[in-house]
Amino acid sequence: MNFYRDDRFPFREPLLWIYASGVAEDVGVVVGVRPVAGGRLVYCEALRRRSRFLFPCGDAEAAAERVGRLLRHRMFPATW
Repeated sequence: MNFYRDDRFPFREPLLWIYASGVAEDVGVVVGVRPVAGGRLVYCEALRRRSRFLFPCGDAEAAAERVGRLLRHRMFPATW
């Protein structure tokens, strides 16, 4: 099985690209799932050669809310 690979995000797991619509069309976040200590999984933002914690897996609605806030901040940084 082959997956699309992007050198900007050298992670093995599948990634979800989420884009905001509205004022800026180039605003988005790339989300993946990573294992952490204790055998748990977390949603994380995939960044160049690293990742940033977003929310524990298990509550997709709360994670989506966190991603929404992140995208709003990126679209309208002067309002925060």
